[in-house]
Amino acid sequence: MDKGELEKSIGYTFQDKELLRRALTHTSYAYEHHVESNEKLEFLGDSILEFLSSKYIYRNYPKLKEGEMTKVRAEVVCEDSLYIVAQRHHFSDFLYLGKSEAVSHGRNKPAILADSVEAVIAAMYFDGGLEEAEKFIITNLKEAIEKSSKNVGMKDHKTVLQEKLQENGNVRISYDVLETVGPDHDKTFVVEVSCDNKKLAQGSGKTKKQAEMQAAEKALINISKNE
Repeated sequence: MDKGELEKSIGYTFQDKELLRRALTHTSYAYEHHVESNEKLEFLGDSILEFLSSKYIYRNYPKLKEGEMTKVRAEVVCEDSLYIVAQRHHFSDFLYLGKSEAVSHGRNKPAILADSVEAVIAAMYFDGGLEEAEKFIITNLKEAIEKSSKNVGMKDHKTVLQEKLQENGNVRISYDVLETVGPDHDKTFVVEVSCDNKKLAQGSGKTKKQAEMQAAEKALINISKNE
């Protein structure tokens, strides 16, 4: 597809189109075609992402303690979060993948998509400077940072459910993906949580983690109704 569509979506037009191409080049394609992959850009992009998100959290959430800021950053600077960003901008349509990776549905793999986001961040930095990279990062993670800052210090639903179910001893809690719904660039995961093979609830989300959290939340609601 035309890279112009991607540039329009991310809100930045590259002067050096080769930089963007490299940022979207997976190692499988690079190996087959003897070109440079996005691995080094990804390495730098990871550091830029961590620095700029830390800077934003520090400046905008002065009441958070150091440990709380670290937790917020860890929650938003992660594979699940970047996978959502990649889906939002349809990165899967623009990736360069080797034949074997393409056949094994590499375009939909969260790790590959998350890595490509980090690589594009580094490419933006080289092409337009730190300010352009910062605009992209904050635009795409601002909402997640806000949500995380409100929940910091609170136990997540999976932790609460685990503690609840294990009050009387160890039990086996499992989260199983039942199905994935929707097109490749906008998938929804459906997950079921069970305890010792007893089905408790189902949840859905744009990532497995989101679906698991929703399933755990619904399971807690169901348990409270039966108490």
